[in-house]
Amino acid sequence: MQLPRWWELGDPCAWTGQGRGTRRMSPATTGTFLLTVYSIFSKVHSDRNVYPSAGVLFVHVLEREYFKGEFPPYPKPGEISNDPITFNTNLMGYPDRPGWLRYIQRTPYSDGVLYGSPTAENVGKPTIIEITAYNRRTFETARHNLIINIMSAEDFPLPYQAEFFIKNMNVEEMLASEVLGDFLGAVKNVWQPERLNAINITSALDRGGRVPLPINDLKEGVYVMVGADVPFSSCLREVENPQNQLRCSQEMEPVITCDKKFRTQFYIDWCKISLVDKTKQVSTYQEVIRGEGILPDGGEYKPPSDSLKSRDYYTDFLITLAVPSAVALVLFLILAYIMCCRREGVEKRNMQTPDIQLVHHSAIQKSTKELRDMSKNREIAWPLSTLPVFHPVTGEIIPPLHTDNYDSTNMPLMQTQQNPVSVLYCYLDFRLFSDVIRFSTNVLFLF
Repeated sequence: MQLPRWWELGDPCAWTGQGRGTRRMSPATTGTFLLTVYSIFSKVHSDRNVYPSAGVLFVHVLEREYFKGEFPPYPKPGEISNDPITFNTNLMGYPDRPGWLRYIQRTPYSDGVLYGSPTAENVGKPTIIEITAYNRRTFETARHNLIINIMSAEDFPLPYQAEFFIKNMNVEEMLASEVLGDFLGAVKNVWQPERLNAINITSALDRGGRVPLPINDLKEGVYVMVGADVPFSSCLREVENPQNQLRCSQEMEPVITCDKKFRTQFYIDWCKISLVDKTKQVSTYQEVIRGEGILPDGGEYKPPSDSLKSRDYYTDFLITLAVPSAVALVLFLILAYIMCCRREGVEKRNMQTPDIQLVHHSAIQKSTKELRDMSKNREIAWPLSTLPVFHPVTGEIIPPLHTDNYDSTNMPLMQTQQNPVSVLYCYLDFRLFSDVIRFSTNVLFLF
């Protein structure tokens, strides 16, 4: 099993520097023991057992290098394999992970990380996590099991807990052993506790934060909770004084004397720091008093038995259909009586109409009847445009009605047809038009 080098020292807080090869011991971090569990897959094809402690940060790295051996190599011999690999983690028999366990993998070309803070409820119960690796080039999969045996901690929980918000870090960067060790070393230098443990790490996105814009190397931010066995130092208490609280309300940075010990590597938002003293917390449980708004205890719920009595729905069916049908039928009969049996007739209408209006109406009807009778025997000469071009007997071409030198400007638009029948039609049309105008005027006058 390959372990990170800080584990060989026994003190992760003493591991400082920028690279993995740095072995410089910081005096401020001497004597601090971090119970954070870091484990990497063994290359033995079997289940992996880890033993984290309840209430202490647990980190498990899923290395892509290990799973590359599970998939077929590249077709060309000697070519470096760099397949994109993603991981899927879930509790055995369930579609998701336990509530306290989180997983992150930024890209398919980076390692995956399982992290979280085990709870005391799962102490002594093995938690089996199924880890499935997907090769995005060949679409092959490999599966291994991770057995998490949660142990009980002697000093769980630590009485004094502080949560810091680091603005210039992402969660996967903070989970690195060297970075987390440097941060705990800076906290120990400010707090001076005997025991200092990392309790939990949470991404700012899980707290409702926004995804930063991809400019100026902006980070998501990360919340880091640590616990100690001694009260908070005066430097950590400075954020609670009224001057700094006023500056925080005005969105200004508070004045913290120990900020320079973090500023070299970590940019902490002191307005979001949270100090929790477990020794002063009073139980908020209150006995429930039965009264208004609280129902009495009804005991256990008893579901109905399997042998239910059969119920006849025929009566309900008849009532549901018969009542609306009867109401609709009555309304239909009333409407039919009003529309069909209450008609006044033509005689009553004529009695209520003035005599002069009836005379005009009958005159119009009489004129209309005369025009229709005359139109059946109408004899009108054919229009000039319909006359044949050739003579119907000899077949000779009929000369035009007018010569070429005829002045057509004085020709009327319509040829006058001297036909007495046409004159009579024009007279009757004029008379009919006059009667209609007169009738309309009388109607308007009456109204």
